[in-house]
Amino acid sequence: MLRPKTKEELIEMSTVNFHRLIEYIEQFSQTDQEKEFREGTMNRRIRDVLCHLHHWHLLMLDWYREGMNGNKPSMPAEGYTWKTTPALNLWIFESYQETSLEESKYLVKKGFSNLQKLIVSHSNEELFTKKLYSWTGTTSLGSYLISATSSHYEWAYNLIKKGMKTS
Repeated sequence: MLRPKTKEELIEMSTVNFHRLIEYIEQFSQTDQEKEFREGTMNRRIRDVLCHLHHWHLLMLDWYREGMNGNKPSMPAEGYTWKTTPALNLWIFESYQETSLEESKYLVKKGFSNLQKLIVSHSNEELFTKKLYSWTGTTSLGSYLISATSSHYEWAYNLIKKGMKTS
């Protein structure tokens, strides 16, 4: 998979990957969309994958808000480190077990829209200049947005595709 290097590429790749994911999901009947994947995966349903994406959208938006206000955001989340991301992902999974498939679709679409607006609001330089914002450390704002959008949508598509083949 190519990694976006410009604002235009980030907008295009995040949009293409997101719509590819949603279109792939929508090709299945409602019953199939709610089936469990094989055992051995944490995100056992399409709903789980969409809620995972949604929550990482929220995390990205929180980091951005905190960072742009001059604060150091808790990354990846309060009480977690990058090394304990699996525990955070488990917490996310457990937190959304009462969320319906339809609600998960709404939430992920809303998050996608919010992140697209954020991307559009910045120049190419603001997105891809490393160390421009102190809260992004040695990387760029665009790098975080790639992880929260185009790369994450590709991951979700592949996970769901694999899950639907084995369910």
